[in-house]
Amino acid sequence: MKLIGHLSFKYKKTVIGIWAFIIIAFGFFALQLPSVLSGNGFEFDGEYKETRQILDEDFEQAKSTIILLFEKENSVSEDDWHTYINDTLDNTRNITDLEGTVSPFDREGMITDNTSYALLLFEKDSSELGDTINDLDQLLKNEPGLKVTMTGEPVIVQDLNEASQKDLVKAESIGLPIALIVLILAFGGLVAAGIPLVIGVVSILTTMGIVYFLSYSFSLSIFVLNIVPMIGLALSIDFALLVINRFKEEIKTRTTQEAVQITVLTAGRSIVFSGLCVFIGLLGLMFIQIDIFQNVALGGMAVVLVAALSAITLLPALLGLLGHKINALSIFKANSRQAGIWSSFAKFVMKKPLIMALTALFILIVGLIPVKDINLSIPGTDSLPETYQSRIAYETFTEKFIPADRQDDKHVTIIFETDRAVLTSASLEDIKTVTDLLLADEDVSEVESPFSLSGIQDPASFAQAASQEGNSPLAPILDNYTAGDKMRVNVYLKEELTSRQAQEWIRNWSNKDLGVTTFFGGSIKFEQEIFDEIYEKAPQGLLLILVSTFIILMIAFRSILIPLKAIIMNILSLAATFGIVVWIFQEGHLGIEPTSIALILPVFVFSLVFGLSMDYEVFLISRIQEVYHETGDNDQATYIGLTSTSKIITSAAAIMIVVTGAFAFTGVVPVKQIGIGIALAIFIDATIVRMVLVPALMKLLGDWNWWFFGLQKKPVKIAQASKNSH
Repeated sequence: MKLIGHLSFKYKKTVIGIWAFIIIAFGFFALQLPSVLSGNGFEFDGEYKETRQILDEDFEQAKSTIILLFEKENSVSEDDWHTYINDTLDNTRNITDLEGTVSPFDREGMITDNTSYALLLFEKDSSELGDTINDLDQLLKNEPGLKVTMTGEPVIVQDLNEASQKDLVKAESIGLPIALIVLILAFGGLVAAGIPLVIGVVSILTTMGIVYFLSYSFSLSIFVLNIVPMIGLALSIDFALLVINRFKEEIKTRTTQEAVQITVLTAGRSIVFSGLCVFIGLLGLMFIQIDIFQNVALGGMAVVLVAALSAITLLPALLGLLGHKINALSIFKANSRQAGIWSSFAKFVMKKPLIMALTALFILIVGLIPVKDINLSIPGTDSLPETYQSRIAYETFTEKFIPADRQDDKHVTIIFETDRAVLTSASLEDIKTVTDLLLADEDVSEVESPFSLSGIQDPASFAQAASQEGNSPLAPILDNYTAGDKMRVNVYLKEELTSRQAQEWIRNWSNKDLGVTTFFGGSIKFEQEIFDEIYEKAPQGLLLILVSTFIILMIAFRSILIPLKAIIMNILSLAATFGIVVWIFQEGHLGIEPTSIALILPVFVFSLVFGLSMDYEVFLISRIQEVYHETGDNDQATYIGLTSTSKIITSAAAIMIVVTGAFAFTGVVPVKQIGIGIALAIFIDATIVRMVLVPALMKLLGDWNWWFFGLQKKPVKIAQASKNSH
């Protein structure tokens, strides 16, 4: 760190020039990032994907379907409506990549009252239809009393991308001005307050440019567009606060070169350790082989590296160039000696440490109680803001054309693969045995198969009927439900089953030996595989985070109890955060419409905030450790450490809360939940943990805080006069 500080000052103009080149180069590609993002990120290589591929290739189901929802007013005649529908569909015939069209007049049940729908079939994935959707949007025209709206997965994915970009702009327009105000209050001047924002923008643009290149190797979710700026801005400002605060202290009595070098040596060391904690927290997500977690891990780790690197190279170079001008454009003189409410309260806590510690623990435990009822779900159509036409149209489509008992989509698609042609008597006999078992299951309400649709239950009779040449009445059924050596059936589960019960059902049936090769698909199988992957792999990531964090902090502070306390306090505060999030969103308080919790929230918030909380822990304990080594007095070291760092930690936490909390005013529900979750976690950490638990436990444990396998020698106390002068 001493060498980095020396080089950053000596070659400050060169360092700034290199970073300027990096920003311009990667900034260009950062602007291209939205064009390579797609989907909600829930892609997993499992049986569901394999079943989907069989349906695409063997049963010739379209990879993507766009729904055109037609609506008319009562004043419009049926003839005019039919003409409008036909003309609209005719206009779409030449759309690029269109493989087929299903008109409302081709099938029964596609027209009801004043609403109907048509299907546009494509042989491309949803993520590849962006230009096609834009072309369609130009073609579709409403007329007086007549309306057509696009919806379906490809359109919803596109709208989620658009909504995410708008949310990012909205959150930044709210968060950045407030963050600047907090910075001005912390430093008293515009120059010192403006630099952290500059470092934040540098980190975000550089990282988003790096992430653009990652798109060539990874499928990137649209949520990356929110996650990288959310983490990057908050973390960069945090790091910059620590560096600038220390520099302003040192430059009062030292030369600019000395101030830069000592700042990098002290605050820079804290940034390296805390950045490492955040990096490892996000690295834990890599165990989960689902795109969105991999995306967040890659984007998050990249922005942590860039933020830390810019904080210990670019920022010292800028400070070396500015020198005493760091105090320029002062608005008021910041009182750095004032301990403030934060440290005063800490002194009060240390007088009654046991009572205060128990009170804090009681508050955290009460906060975490709602966690037991958490209902996790995969983000879907309801992730979009309610004002988006694609969401409104999809909800109308569901209400009008999906039976009430099937709107929860509790159906399972099963592909049976036999050793011979599926329409032979032996193959049909094997499949009929399994469908009878399925129908006898108490959780199954209906099994839709060629047997049930034709009314021919005897396999031999069905084989004979299927073998008839000419216009067999079974032809439409056979075309849709059989292909070579495969047959497709749909199993509908009972409506009263919860999502978890449905997942358990399909998990059990997938593991059974049914005497015939089976492939399970449908939304329930999709959810079951996603949840199983998280439940199986998340503990591995958690173990990595806990063990690595413990080792890092143990090495940093040469203590056993300090890292142990930090880990336990973080787990408790995060559990309380999740409980409050459940209370707000799932139970519908504070004006929020009740909704389930996004599946990504607990894993992502834990991985990120666990590391961010260590950021403050490292900075605080580093100062306490410095004083303890000088004085040998644990209580005095705790109080002085809290007093000297309280203002900057409070400011850093406030900025983190503002930047992430600004996403509470956005429309994409998972992003809103994550933003509020992070803001809540940081608030709890900066108040209950830092103000109450840290001083109380430091007081209760005394010199045992610094025990390290018997190797930690208690420092010799210096003279009282020296202590007071410190």
